[in-house]
Amino acid sequence: MGFTLSLLIFFVLVRFVLPRVLRAVLGGFVRQQVHKAQQGGFYPPSGFPGGSYQAPPQSESAARPGQVRVEYMPPTSSTGERKPEFRGGEYVDYEEV
Repeated sequence: MGFTLSLLIFFVLVRFVLPRVLRAVLGGFVRQQVHKAQQGGFYPPSGFPGGSYQAPPQSESAARPGQVRVEYMPPTSSTGERKPEFRGGEYVDYEEV
């Protein structure tokens, strides 16, 4: 009788109580993270994929409409030497079977 009663209580907890508790806890956490992301304070930790770059917070004076701001330019060769352009690869004869 005791096993049946404990099994029934476990079933009621898992079926009805646990989903409501998880929904309340996770819902609050998700709302908090969305609010933080909308405010611009969310930077994923470096352990997550794509999280190795953390952008600095934007300043209000630098964000003017219609203006482009470049954060990184790759280094250029100081000798002015240009690489030859790729003119194509090896021709491979194709015959339909």
